[in-house]
Amino acid sequence: MSLDNPIWTALETRHAHLAQGDARARRYPPEVSPFAAVPDTSPKSLAALADLARPGETLLTIRAEPIPAPPGMELATAAEAVQMLADPPLPEVDDPRLRPLETLDAADMLALATLSEPGPFSLRTLELGRFWGIRIDGRLAAMAGERLKLPGHAELSGVCVHPDFRRRGLGALMSRFVAGRIAAAGETAFLHAYAANVAAIGLYAALGFRLRRTMRVAALRRPD
Repeated sequence: MSLDNPIWTALETRHAHLAQGDARARRYPPEVSPFAAVPDTSPKSLAALADLARPGETLLTIRAEPIPAPPGMELATAAEAVQMLADPPLPEVDDPRLRPLETLDAADMLALATLSEPGPFSLRTLELGRFWGIRIDGRLAAMAGERLKLPGHAELSGVCVHPDFRRRGLGALMSRFVAGRIAAAGETAFLHAYAANVAAIGLYAALGFRLRRTMRVAALRRPD
């Protein structure tokens, strides 16, 4: 199923315009995301994945089955994650504070992501999908948006709240808002969370996300 190998499916379909590589291995441009994927773990596919990495670079993979380190690369980290779906769809949220984020907001978005560490984020992350945010007194207080985009599905990601504005329910609000927008577009929202992050999983379950399956996250590094 496409959700079992979401990075590959995204790069083969709705994010094909961003894909680097070929039928054996694909990745996003380094300036956009460190995500990469293979359709299978055959020796030829793993070798092609290694060829996409620059010396000293780390590629990230998310898939249902573990991925072995390709020849010439090392498994820097490996972890278990969960994949959750908004099923049934979450309703749209109407809040006048929420505004679309554009290229001019990219520096503020990166600064907030650096503080909150929601996952890989760069000045060009906006190329992956739509993002929205809340500004308080001119400061970007919270944001969330879309990351991997598959046929019929969009990933909720980049949920961030500035430390100065936490414990106000903004993280839950941003998650519900983005999931509602995804549903309004006729798609199913999904997300990934580390299995060890029990608090985040509980929050998403309370919002209406259900566990679909466990996933494997791997960071593959090519030595200098």
